Order: sequence, then C-alpha cells, then structure tokens
Amino acid sequence: MSVVPQKKKPAHDPVAPESDKEPVDAATGTADARPRRSKLRLTYVIASLDRLLRRHMSEALAPLGLTLAQFTALSVLDARGKLSNAQLAQRSFITPQSANEVVSVMAARQWITREPDPNHGRIVLLQLTDEGRRVLAQCEAVARDIDARMRADVSREDAAAVQRHLELFVRNLRD
Repeated sequence: MSVVPQKKKPAHDPVAPESDKEPVDAATGTADARPRRSKLRLTYVIASLDRLLRRHMSEALAPLGLTLAQFTALSVLDARGKLSNAQLAQRSFITPQSANEVVSVMAARQWITREPDPNHGRIVLLQLTDEGRRVLAQCEAVARDIDARMRADVSREDAAAVQRHLELFVRNLRD
C-alpha cells in the first residue's frame, strides 16, 4: 500500500481546502493529490469586494468629475469637520503626498477652504464649503446606488450582521 504525501499549500494561496481529507479519484479509488479548491479564504473575498467597489465607485464618480480619493476626502471632512492635511490623509487611507494633490484640486474647485490653525502656526486646517457639500451629496447618491446593488437579495438583518462583523474585523486588525 502506497501513501501519497499531502501537498503543503503555499502561504499566498487564496483558497482554503474544504476539508483535511484528500479527495479520492473515482476512476482509480486512490487518493487524488490535487487539493480541493471550493472555499475561498475570507481575506481573498474581502479583497475581491474591495477591488470591485473601487472600480464601480471610480466609474460612477468619473462623470461627476471626481476621483474616489476626492470623494473619500470630502466624506471624511464632512464627518470630522476641520482637519489638517496629515489627518485627512490618514483617515482617507492615502499618503500625505497624495492628500496634497487631492487638496489642491479640491481647493481650486472651491470644495474646501484652507485656514491657519490658531493653535499651531505651521498647520493648515481644511474644511468643506457649501459647494463641497453639494458635490458630496451627488456622490452620496452614486454610493447609495452601488450599495443597494451590492446588497441585492440580502435581508436587512443579514446585511447588518455582515457590517457588524466587518467592523469587528477592522477593530481586530487596527494598530
């Protein structure tokens, strides 16, 4: 009786085996050395969702003349009020250099104002203007449409549970 050694999966493999047992080849009755690939890792599914959301959001925002980074920055400023460029970058998941570019465009379009921080001479605070809020409202409508499409055929309860779990995943991994 010969034993087929089980192949070790590489660490970067995006899928997990369905079970610890090796599949059996129906024709020969022997162990099939190929691993099963029916279950995707949760991290892979989340990354796929992230890429799809980014693509759909970018495509939907383009006719409005915005990038996804600009929409995110507007949303962050709306939620947080006045922020420095560094704070905006951190909360928008972009580098400070990218934030400088985003802020320059948004200031030129009069979506934000820049004013010196009264407590620190070298820091400039950013704030939404009424025009920025108007643009953000258009973006929010686009985001709601994509959100509704993503949640199609999912109950409110299930969607709420998924959101709670995703928020917990974020908290668990946050530094």
